[in-house]
Amino acid sequence: MSIQTPSADLPPASVALPRIPEVPRGELAARTLAMPADTNPAGDIFGGWIMAQMDAAAGITTTRYAQGRVVTVVVTDMAFLQPVKVGDVVCCYTDPMRVGRTSLTPCVEVWVLRQGQGERVKVTSADFTFVALDESGKPRPVSNDGALSRSERS
Repeated sequence: MSIQTPSADLPPASVALPRIPEVPRGELAARTLAMPADTNPAGDIFGGWIMAQMDAAAGITTTRYAQGRVVTVVVTDMAFLQPVKVGDVVCCYTDPMRVGRTSLTPCVEVWVLRQGQGERVKVTSADFTFVALDESGKPRPVSNDGALSRSERS
């Protein structure tokens, strides 16, 4: 009885497939540098600072689509995946997900370039819901001209 060995041309069964890199979802809406003044007691960037960057980026996107003033009303599915460090370039991407009668909800993802270099790393994501307001501060319908089309989302 002979023992057959696997062919040298075939990889062992335990070899992992190459990792397909994840890419940011949506458009780049804001980018900034994480500075020492934005750190928490552990030396990482404070989560509240990250959330403020995300809110501003989502506000930029929703203001454009709503063609006027918007306010944040709800933040859901907030997930802090990895810490942000001083010197990281913080990039906020927005992907419009839903348009209601008076509201718009983009998904916001935060990716960083560690010390401004290398591969992007996803660090945070959340869904931000905004309501469009009229001049007197009351909810107003989102204009059809501001509706999200598939071509604008690409």
